[in-house]
Amino acid sequence: MKIIIVGATGTMGKYLATAFEKEHEVIRVGSKAGDIPTDITSTESIENLFKQTGPFDALISTAGPSYVGPWKTMTDKEFRRGIEGKLMGQVNLVLIGQHYINPKGSFTLITGALAQEPVLHFANASMANGAIEAFVRAAAIELENGIRINAVSPTVIEASPQYFPFFPGDIPVTMRQLEYGFRKSVFGANTGQIIKPY
Repeated sequence: MKIIIVGATGTMGKYLATAFEKEHEVIRVGSKAGDIPTDITSTESIENLFKQTGPFDALISTAGPSYVGPWKTMTDKEFRRGIEGKLMGQVNLVLIGQHYINPKGSFTLITGALAQEPVLHFANASMANGAIEAFVRAAAIELENGIRINAVSPTVIEASPQYFPFFPGDIPVTMRQLEYGFRKSVFGANTGQIIKPY
């Protein structure tokens, strides 16, 4: 399979790219590095990505810039970071990518437990995660040619200890659990699902 991994220069993306490239052709996409650097906040940049990759079988997104900070100082400017990055960036990967993906291909987006269990300073990410989950369920009933779409929704991951203090009591998701959540989406038969790898 030809698999595009968007966010391949980040913690999750690097791990998944290394895991999947043992069996498949992996195209690594980062905002400033990778095989095809792409700014997911730009529809022109996303269109250019797919023109360069050509037809593909699966797209995984672990990209999701959002704002982390106290509620009382948040403004429209900060809140739009998650809307334009994690939300519309991933939505546009699907809206544009559907015209390039092979029949029976799949999209897997990244969301997170913050959609159901918000924590302090992460209101922007909670909003984006909830919207992504609704988008996945809606897109699943309209995508054609057997194309599937799911989202993987981890809590804090073990490889990001800098975030542990924000998630008191949460057991970090291992990278192996995370990988198998994405495997379930890419190689399984489900669509419109929010996969929780814990």
